[in-house]
Amino acid sequence: VENAMKFDVTTIAAAPGELITVILTNAGTLPKNVMGHNWILVIAGTDPVAFAASAASEGANGYIPAKLKDKILAFVGLLGPNETGEVTFTAPTEPGEYPFLCSFPAHCFVGMKGVLVVKK
Repeated sequence: VENAMKFDVTTIAAAPGELITVILTNAGTLPKNVMGHNWILVIAGTDPVAFAASAASEGANGYIPAKLKDKILAFVGLLGPNETGEVTFTAPTEPGEYPFLCSFPAHCFVGMKGVLVVKK
């Protein structure tokens, strides 16, 4: 959806240890510095809104906060209009709910987030 602040997939189901590829395309038309998008998968129990708030001052790093790198499981870097990025990773082996989000300022707050559900 053009210039919308939402992911078209908000739930990803996976088996423990499953290989997953996420392909993110920014379908927007606004410049990256105004409406860039990224995709960050974080460890279970991480509050995605709090994570995004911590990332807001990390524009130079594509809003991927170095101080929280221990909470990041996988990510697709910041994308501008009509750019596509992808990441392939192994799903956690521990069943649970692993949040994912866009950490561009305000995007997670308005709902640009989801969850990877790992279950046997």
